[in-house]
Amino acid sequence: MEGNQTNITNSIISTINSIFETLFSSLDNSIYEALDDLAFIDTNILNNSTFEKIFGVNSSNGILLIANSLLIAFVIYYGIKLLYSYYMNIQIERPYQFVFKTLIFAIALNCSYFICSQFLNINSLLSSSIRSIGENILNTNISFSELINRLNSIISIESSSFNIFSFDGLIKSFISIGLFNLIFSYALRYILLKVFILITPFAILTLINNSTSWFFKSWFKCFLSLLLIQSFVSIILLIIFSLDYNSSNILSKLMYVGGMYALIRANSYIRQLIRRTFYRYIY
Repeated sequence: MEGNQTNITNSIISTINSIFETLFSSLDNSIYEALDDLAFIDTNILNNSTFEKIFGVNSSNGILLIANSLLIAFVIYYGIKLLYSYYMNIQIERPYQFVFKTLIFAIALNCSYFICSQFLNINSLLSSSIRSIGENILNTNISFSELINRLNSIISIESSSFNIFSFDGLIKSFISIGLFNLIFSYALRYILLKVFILITPFAILTLINNSTSWFFKSWFKCFLSLLLIQSFVSIILLIIFSLDYNSSNILSKLMYVGGMYALIRANSYIRQLIRRTFYRYIY
């Protein structure tokens, strides 16, 4: 009787291990390779004809048309406010200052697509330079795909000895869940970057009026944090690859878990850094 119960228990454990082994192998071979494309974004994010049409090829269509219409509304609003100030004897911004500022920001507004592409290009060059330094020093590709290969060399999931209830199995589960979380996080970042690029003309437009300039500061803070995550992740990957791992050393595996946790928390760290920097030097 006890022998039958033991056989049933072993069969259940073996089935569970087989399921998780298949799941982890499938994720490693299919989904995780998309992490590099989602995490390391360049100007290719803008190479979409539909996105360009939505943004506006020129000032007479797309988002740019709406932004330029609002620009005229800002000018009319200032004209009314100027007349009211003469009547009520209220001090406001001088006309020549407003005209000069409006001209500068109108040009920037209509060139916002180019400005965003340059921000993306500079950010991509920065992150790729960090990874290139690691590749030259460590002689390995600093990427998520290589990270998965190194993980599987430390904790093999293709071996019949893989056990989800073991220490290695728990570590592999935590790392796999963390990487799966990163996929959704970076996919969300990819979409948000496109959203923030689309509202760039409106953000620049708000600089014309002092009472609405807070929107540009908030937009720039969020947009910058979304960009800098890329370089921060490159640095974390560089640190992870620089560590000496040993499949028989528990400390090595725990450091690997720490590296995964740092990648998961990277978004939060960057947001806090940008928020405190803006609060101190801008606000």
